[in-house]
Amino acid sequence: MRLSARRGALALLCLIGVYNLVRLLEQLLACQGKGARHRSVSVLVQHRNGTEYRYTQETPLVFVGGVPRSGTTLMRAMLDAHPAIRCGEETRVIPRLLALRQGLARDSEGRQQLEEEGVSQEILDSAFTAFLLEVISRHGEPASLLCNKDPFTLKSAIYLSQIFPKSQFLLMVRDGRASVHSMISRRVTIAGFDLTSYRDCLTKWSRAIESMVFQCTVVGSKRCLMVHYEDLVLQPRTTMQNVLRFLGVSWHEGVLHHEEAIGQPGGVSLSRIERSTDQVIKPVNLEALTRWVGHIPADVLEDMGLIAPMLSRLGYDPNANPPDYGQPDPEVLKNTEKILRGDFKAPTHLKREA
Repeated sequence: MRLSARRGALALLCLIGVYNLVRLLEQLLACQGKGARHRSVSVLVQHRNGTEYRYTQETPLVFVGGVPRSGTTLMRAMLDAHPAIRCGEETRVIPRLLALRQGLARDSEGRQQLEEEGVSQEILDSAFTAFLLEVISRHGEPASLLCNKDPFTLKSAIYLSQIFPKSQFLLMVRDGRASVHSMISRRVTIAGFDLTSYRDCLTKWSRAIESMVFQCTVVGSKRCLMVHYEDLVLQPRTTMQNVLRFLGVSWHEGVLHHEEAIGQPGGVSLSRIERSTDQVIKPVNLEALTRWVGHIPADVLEDMGLIAPMLSRLGYDPNANPPDYGQPDPEVLKNTEKILRGDFKAPTHLKREA
């Protein structure tokens, strides 16, 4: 009984918080008349050179996501090296807001209470749209094409595709054994993942990527592209050509040399607290490709096909340790040899210079 009362109190506090958040976010909306069904959201951002950029819900946006430790940071860094694109660091707040929205969608009683208070689904969608656009637009320098990289946003790809009708999505896919080994070895905390158990993490990985693949499939191939981390690392030129073609952006050689743009004006800005930063400061290389081999317990390897059924669905052989991921480009081999020799020099600054 005491537990039920506590849950009830928490639910009430959550409802009050949601109500207050919606009222606050409504102030961001550009109203088009009392009782109007459609609200227009607009954010104006000025570049340091004086150029003004105006973003609306009709502005093309790119969302980069996937299960953590799947190459999302590398992808966004390579995109950031393109002069027409700005992604920036993780916002961390966007996945939390989307999780709140998912919670509301599942809570029929809570939705009914909000409707009684005059907070309709239309108002919620408008408020969420305004908040997301504000964060993405002002998160860094303005650019012709903005992108957001928060791994778990792809769990809400369907919803995002509805509130931003011209948005596109890049779903990063990686061998789950490599992703999980990276989580565990680097102690990357992810809600619900038991970092003491390869079996648990692989099970959770399979469920998470299955959900994202489903979302991507529903959104459709014209708006959601699955990109394999192994392809990005082994054949970066071909892979990035496909990505930029998908986004409708012209080719730029700089995307293959993102490390040279780190900390430069209009280049790549990295966060010191993101766990991938120490890897992304290096040129594209093979260091992390098969690092997981030899670390997964034998009993887990034996049950791999049952534990992580998404491996085979995504084209990975669950019984190969490691699988044949393909042949690397000569430039990637050169980068890897350079790093192993210790010839690589880390950037002086991680943040873009003003």
